[in-house]
Amino acid sequence: MRKILPLLLIFVLGSILSYCGGYRPKKLNVILITIDTLRADHLSCYDPSHAKTPNIDALASKGVVFTHAFAHVPMTLPSHTSILTGTLPLYHGVHDNYGFKASPQLETLGEFMKKTGYSTAAFIGAFPLDSRFGLDQGFDLYEEGYPTKNTRTFFFPERRADKVVNSAISWIDHHVKDRFFVWIHVFDPHQPYDPPSPFDKEYEKDPYSGEIAYTDQQLGRLFEYLRKKGLMDNTLIVITADHGEGRGEHGESTHGYFAYNSTLHIPLIFYARGLFPPHRVDTYVAHWDIFPTIAEIIGKKVPSQVQGRSLLPALLGKKMGDEEIYFESLSPYFSRGWAPLRGIIKDRYKFIDQPIKETYDLTKDFGETHNIYGIPKSKELERELAKVIKKYSKGKVKAEAGTSDLRKLISLGYVSGKVKSKSKFTKADDLKTLLPVHLKHLKAIKLYSGGEIDRAIELENEVIKARPDFPQAYVTLATFYKTKGDLNRALQVFKEGERRGIKEYSFFTFYGMTLTEAGRPEEAIGVIKKALSIMDFDPEAWNYLGIAYWKAGRFDEALKAYKKALSLDPDYASVYNNLGSLFLSMRIYDDAARYFKKAISLDPNLAAAYNGLGDCYEAQGHRDKAIQHWKEALEKDPHYVLAIYNLAIALDKEGKKKEAKKYAELYLKYLGRSISLRDKLRMEAILKK
Repeated sequence: MRKILPLLLIFVLGSILSYCGGYRPKKLNVILITIDTLRADHLSCYDPSHAKTPNIDALASKGVVFTHAFAHVPMTLPSHTSILTGTLPLYHGVHDNYGFKASPQLETLGEFMKKTGYSTAAFIGAFPLDSRFGLDQGFDLYEEGYPTKNTRTFFFPERRADKVVNSAISWIDHHVKDRFFVWIHVFDPHQPYDPPSPFDKEYEKDPYSGEIAYTDQQLGRLFEYLRKKGLMDNTLIVITADHGEGRGEHGESTHGYFAYNSTLHIPLIFYARGLFPPHRVDTYVAHWDIFPTIAEIIGKKVPSQVQGRSLLPALLGKKMGDEEIYFESLSPYFSRGWAPLRGIIKDRYKFIDQPIKETYDLTKDFGETHNIYGIPKSKELERELAKVIKKYSKGKVKAEAGTSDLRKLISLGYVSGKVKSKSKFTKADDLKTLLPVHLKHLKAIKLYSGGEIDRAIELENEVIKARPDFPQAYVTLATFYKTKGDLNRALQVFKEGERRGIKEYSFFTFYGMTLTEAGRPEEAIGVIKKALSIMDFDPEAWNYLGIAYWKAGRFDEALKAYKKALSLDPDYASVYNNLGSLFLSMRIYDDAARYFKKAISLDPNLAAAYNGLGDCYEAQGHRDKAIQHWKEALEKDPHYVLAIYNLAIALDKEGKKKEAKKYAELYLKYLGRSISLRDKLRMEAILKK
């Protein structure tokens, strides 16, 4: 026994020294997995008291787990831009999910890996990372696959993790002989929390954790596939999240408002079989470190733009010191004009710069429950934050941004120029002071989603009364009225917002869309052009402008607007559907059908395209085909009233009175008070027969 112990000790020490010695890069495939809205403490390898995540845990047990990794921004698009460029928002210029687009001047991880000789593919789970926002650079395939629109208002279009993982496995299966880089983004833990069976029952009281457990199950399928194919031996897997979730801490239920650790502390796991000794690292690190770490692991020079540092020494078991970490939460500033939030983590202290300033000692108070601003360290951190902002803004790449956002960037000192913009904020503008208004706004949306529209309207009116400068509140309130079929009241809300000086992109976009729906397309054209004067690189507004021109009978201008939208997003299914409607109006049926079919190929669940294709067949005298496609439209969306109306009329003409009656009753039921007199009389005539 005495002889065995020294030999065992020599073997263990020898293993550790071999890891810490000269690192030799290995030819590896690389898979980057980003799990949206995942708190680090909700993976059981970090904290076993919430979700069960055995598949990620198994990988973590054989890899390297960073226990103190942080996001720079608690929002999807800015965080992923930092991950994929290795830079801060100060440099890459993407500060919010809306109003910004990553610049082609940036070298993304996709471009870097492609240049290095890798086949590249990205599989995206939700709209905030749509290719229109610029992160598709360098990918041979950038697959989105989520529906054109979400059936639930106020939430992003998304697809479940099983669909994302299926696509990724299928692509890898066709590239097993290549050296590949795959980015997999799964969105499921994001609200609304709706885990599928059996996780809905198992986590009935905690559906957020249920979403995480489901995501782990689906990633387990990916890991099992890699094992069966023998790919686990030569693949680096990096797992992280873009940000966390408030879960009620500090009064924040979701994310994107404050910047406490509940939304900034994220998991970070590196796995490569036999390359690193399994261990946990307590060093403070952040998103900007992922790009340079991957580059060094595969033995390539880190691009000069990258601001983060390689964590390879820590992966090999060497000691690394903490880094200073810049963070921000500017969405409330850009979308509402409330006080900007920026801060820094240094020496395990955290400083949050707001009108009501905050300092926390993270070694004693990681949950940030005791504000110790006023200690000497606070002033040091405040000075350090100013230095960091100046240092990392140098050579800044100019992201595309709307003019109103550019004015705000100038006022923050990120972009040179002179502009009249609010730059001094008081305690009344502090996000902590305004939290009750924010929460009331979220509660109104929740009530609306639950069918309590009148109560939602009451609360949103209170929000506007408290902060008349809150653009999104007007859009939300108008949406509530539109759902009730009261377009006049919705337009009154927009008119009131305009009177109070609201000049914001989404406000004008939705205002214009509502004018079009109300049969006032010429007015809509003027309002949508105001939106485009603020931000002209969003295909959504060009699409809405095309609809307004179409409704006004200005077909040539509609065609130009739609083509502009497609130049900005060539795979935008709704635009192809609208082009189909345009050519249908011009009675050019072959082109109309071609565009409707293109829309369906891009989004097989787009009910409007099936309905339009049915209209084409009806116009050409093929009623059987028309009825078939209208029924397909209802399979995709049982409440699609245009298809219901078409079926009632067509089936009545075919003498199928009983079936026609069913659709006439549905049409009257769904339209309610918003039905036109002409359509009401027509449906009632069918019912009388």
